[in-house]
Amino acid sequence: MKLNKPSADVYVPDGMEEQAGLARTTHMSIAAHQDDIELMAYHGAAECFGRTDRWFTGVVVTNGAGSPRAGIYAQYTDDEMQKIRLREQRKAAYVGEYACQIQLGYSSGELKNPPASAVIDDLVRILEIARPQVVYLHNLADKHDTHVSASLRALAALRRLEPALRPGKVYGCEVWRDLDWLADEDKQCLPVSDRSNIAAALVGVFDSQVSGGKRYDLAAAGRRLANATYYASHATDTETGLSFAMDLTPLVRDPALDPAAYVCNYIDAFRDDVAVRLTRFQGK
Repeated sequence: MKLNKPSADVYVPDGMEEQAGLARTTHMSIAAHQDDIELMAYHGAAECFGRTDRWFTGVVVTNGAGSPRAGIYAQYTDDEMQKIRLREQRKAAYVGEYACQIQLGYSSGELKNPPASAVIDDLVRILEIARPQVVYLHNLADKHDTHVSASLRALAALRRLEPALRPGKVYGCEVWRDLDWLADEDKQCLPVSDRSNIAAALVGVFDSQVSGGKRYDLAAAGRRLANATYYASHATDTETGLSFAMDLTPLVRDPALDPAAYVCNYIDAFRDDVAVRLTRFQGK
C-alpha cells in the first residue's frame, strides 16, 4: 500500500500480509495522536478482541512530535519522541490484537492546514481497502485543534468513497471534551465494561505519556465509570463503563451537510433543555 509519507508505518500484529490484514477490518478508528485510539475507541477494540469475524484497525494521522514530556522523557527531542510513540502505538496494537495499525506520520501543522489533500488521499486509500462497517472519530466539539482537524479530514475521505463503501455507523468520541452535555436522546452510549484489564493495558503501554506527566490511564477509567454512574438518575447502573459519542453518520451519508451547523444543532438542543427546565421550575 503506497502512502504519501516515507515515514508512514504499517504494522500487522499477527504477521499477515499488509493489504490482506487491512482488508479484514470491520471496525476502525481514525485519530490524531498515538494513544487517542485507546482513549476514545476502546468500544471498537473490545467488540473485536478475541474474535475472528470482527477486526479492529487503528489509524493515527500525526507523528506525535509535540507531546508534553517529563521524568525520563523530559530531555527527549521531538525526533526521539516520535520513535518512542510509534513503538508504543505498535505495542497497543499487539496487546489489543488489532487487524492493522497504520501511522501516517504527518505533522500537526500539515493536518490542520486546509485542504490537507495528502492526508485525505491516504485515508481514502486505506478506507477503500479496509471498508469498515463502523468508524470512530474525534467528536467535532472537541477542544483540541488537531483532533477536530483529524475528524474533518476523515469525514472528507469518507465522503469521497462510493456510497456502497461508506460505513454504516460513524461515531464522534470523547477525548479533550466529554459529551455528557449532549441531550440523552442524542447520546450514543457505547458500553465499555468488558475486559477492564485489556482497557487498562491499552492505555498503560503509553508510558511516555503516563509517566511523562499525563495520567490518561486513571482519567480514561474514571470518565467511563462516571458516564455509567451518572447517565440515569432514576435507575440502577447496568454498566460499569460507558463511552459517549455523537452520531456523525449523517455527515457521511449526506456530503451537503455542514459539519459546523450539524454540531451547533446539538449545542442548541442542550441550551434549550437547560432553558426549559429552569423556566418550568421558576414558577413564572
